[in-house]
Formats: sequence, structure tokens, C-alpha cells
Amino acid sequence: MVETQFAEIYEEIIPLLIDAAVIFIIAYLLARVISFALIRSSEFLGHARIAIRMIVPILNILIYTVAIMLVIQRVVTLSTIELVAFSGLFGAAIGFGLKDAFANVIGGVIIAFEKPFRIGDRIKMGEYYGEVVELGLIDTRIVTPDDSYVTIPNYKIFTQSVASANAGKTEMQVVVDVYIDHTADICRAIEIFRDAIVTSRHVYITDTCFYTILTENQIYAVRLRARAYVWDLRDEFECKAEISRRTKTAFQEAGIPPPRLYPVAETP
Repeated sequence: MVETQFAEIYEEIIPLLIDAAVIFIIAYLLARVISFALIRSSEFLGHARIAIRMIVPILNILIYTVAIMLVIQRVVTLSTIELVAFSGLFGAAIGFGLKDAFANVIGGVIIAFEKPFRIGDRIKMGEYYGEVVELGLIDTRIVTPDDSYVTIPNYKIFTQSVASANAGKTEMQVVVDVYIDHTADICRAIEIFRDAIVTSRHVYITDTCFYTILTENQIYAVRLRARAYVWDLRDEFECKAEISRRTKTAFQEAGIPPPRLYPVAETP
């Protein structure tokens, strides 16, 4: 009698597990297709690129929410004994391997709605810095300056601080440092540095996105630091390289010397 009862229970539970797997596979494929279409189309929409990409994680949450509701709808049709058996299996699955996955899902929901960073942002999380290219329910994926594709579990949002360089905007501030010797003509050096900045094809100057040049005396050099904005954050490194290259060339032509080491007098 007991064996027959258990056989009937598992005859109900196994098809339910299969149906749940099929539902989530379909949801996964649908989410991937929609995400791919939106991300590809966003590349042709200029300043709206980041806004369009932020729709992706929200749609993913909606798709998986519907999938979960469909599974729950199947679960509530079970008898009390079958529901207890299913809950036991589900609880065991969470305990043995899905705990981190659920933590990642909660982190993904928080990222999608609280927006500590967005797709297209340049962020620093832990030891990694790069552009966010995908926000999933399980992980966040960024591309680093050396073109490495890094996957970061979403639960890291609870344990690590995150710095966003552009906070959802396409324009972003870049910092460029150049160094000159203490004997150099600093006024001439600043003039050359400023010219390299304002004539750069990447620099974006408005009333709110303006540039500044700061100077700092250091032990062996004078540091000139420029802060300016690029129109598209993807030009960050090319902008820094262009300004540095043009400034160095102009310094050489103007006879502005680079830093040099001075001999230190020996103490008797």
C-alpha cells in the first residue's frame, strides 16, 4: 500500500520536474533572443544606446517571473502529500547547490531596479575595471581595457563596493597626466597641453562638460593633470593616448624637458 502511494506521488512529481525544466529552457532561449536583438539595435541609436540596453535585464526578469508563475501554477494543483514531497526535493536542491544561484538572482533583481550601474557603464568592481556589456539574472559581464571578458556573480553587489565612471551617461570624464621637469616653462607647457585637449576629436566640451588643468609639484617633476569629457565612453583610452602623444611631441618641439633625476647629496 505504501509503495503504491509513493509510486503515485513520484509519477506526479517527475513530469512536473520535466515540465519545469522545459519551461525554464524556453524562457532562457527567449530571453537570449530578445537580449541579442535589443543590444544589436542599440548600436544604431546613438545617445539612446544605454537606455535601450537597460531594458534587457528588466525584460529578462519579466520572462523568468512568468516562467516561475507557470511552474507554481502546476505545483498548486498537487495534493498535500505530493506538495510536501516536491517541497522536500526543491529544498534539498537549494541546499546542495542552488543557494548561490538564488543569491545571484536576488542580486540581479537589485541591480536591475536599483541601478547601481547600467549596461554601457564603465565600472570598477573589486580588482576589475571595464564596460558593462551584459546584465543577467545570475551574473554581470564586463569587457576590460585589454579586451578580457570577465563574468562577475551578481551576489558580489552585497560584498563589494562598485564605482561607476559615467553613471548611465554616454559621455564620461577622462584623466590625463603628463610630467615635466621643474626647470621647464610651466606656462608654456600648460598652453601646449590645453591646445592638445581642446583640439582633440574625442573631447566633448559644453557648459556642464568642461575641462580643467591642475598642476602639482612633486619631488622629481611637475605633474599636469587634465580632466575632460569624451562624447562616447568607448573613446576613453583612444582619447588619453591621443592627448598624451600630441602633448609629448609638442613638448619636444618646444624644448620643454621631461622629468629627470637629481643627484642626492650624501650625508657625512
